[in-house]
Amino acid sequence: MAATVTKEQIQEKLTEALVELGADKDAIKPEAEFEALEVDSLDLVELAQIVEEEWGVEITGKDMESLKTVGQAVDLVEERASS
Repeated sequence: MAATVTKEQIQEKLTEALVELGADKDAIKPEAEFEALEVDSLDLVELAQIVEEEWGVEITGKDMESLKTVGQAVDLVEERASS
């Protein structure tokens, strides 16, 4: 794990993961809502596992309930990866 994780690195990895889950790459922007990207709760669980494997950041089910946009997910991962 890198000493410092940048917002750009997190955005890039989450975008890659969301594309693998079936989201349209061109639609993935910080303000994009997971629902609009057709990302369901099972996809979010898989995304959380990717985040944990990549950066050791745990995203709980409760966290997932409050995350509505890609940008919120990026901010949460950045905040926890840097602490």
